[in-house]
Amino acid sequence: MIARGLAVLGLCMALATAAHGSVRAGPLADAGAFLAAAQQQDGGFAEAGGTSDESLTAWGTLGLVASGGSTDARSRALSYLRSHEEPGMSDTDAALVALARLAAGDRPDTLLARLRSLKPGPLVNAEIWAILALRGAGEPAPRTLVRAVLAAQSRSGGWSWLRGGKPDSNDTAAALEALRAARVGGAPIVRGLTALRAFRNRDGGYALTKGRDSDAQSTAWAIQAMFACGKRPGASTWRFLARLRKADGSYRYTLRYATTPVWVTAQVAPALAGRQYPFA
Repeated sequence: MIARGLAVLGLCMALATAAHGSVRAGPLADAGAFLAAAQQQDGGFAEAGGTSDESLTAWGTLGLVASGGSTDARSRALSYLRSHEEPGMSDTDAALVALARLAAGDRPDTLLARLRSLKPGPLVNAEIWAILALRGAGEPAPRTLVRAVLAAQSRSGGWSWLRGGKPDSNDTAAALEALRAARVGGAPIVRGLTALRAFRNRDGGYALTKGRDSDAQSTAWAIQAMFACGKRPGASTWRFLARLRKADGSYRYTLRYATTPVWVTAQVAPALAGRQYPFA
């Protein structure tokens, strides 16, 4: 029991150090190695037995960049995203792909032009991700989009992906990152953090919605939002995330389920690195 306790403590210390962006070994590097191994021959990303798609490849690219993954893997992922820039993709996916390409050192001018002209609509997550992508490109956040995200904040202080929908931890965290990237401060951020903390469970992890089990992605989103807002995640949050780590470097979705490991690990990697969106 003592040896097991020391092992868990050591892992938690490694995670905490990674949170300050100074580690390229241990859990963060292992996550990057897992992602690189999961990359498909075409450069894209897919879960086991699946085929590559733009959305998961964008997440995989962000995970590779956050983890300091191999230059070759990042280059191949970028080539896939460039060659699969579909005009019919949703605004949210367009913003996500743009953010990933920017993180990998590319300049997706066509996608950025599309995001500059985005008008507020029912999908709050499209506005959130457009702000993140444009700020990642070094451009100002469109005021219309910032106002739309602020207007979508619920009475509880949280956000949903859909205007008027029920708030969840992931979109609340992403909204906080976008607003901080747009240099918004004050009451909206304070209220948002309060709402985000309401998704925290007794095990230290965060749930997607209240009443659900804690999961890796929601916990990682909360960690990123905390850093974006100048806060530090609690030790129990890092301990929960450490419990989900597998021997191959990937992360379980919850303590009970190990579904979609590529997607989960890609979203955990930025939290391990202590980096919020957009990457500086």
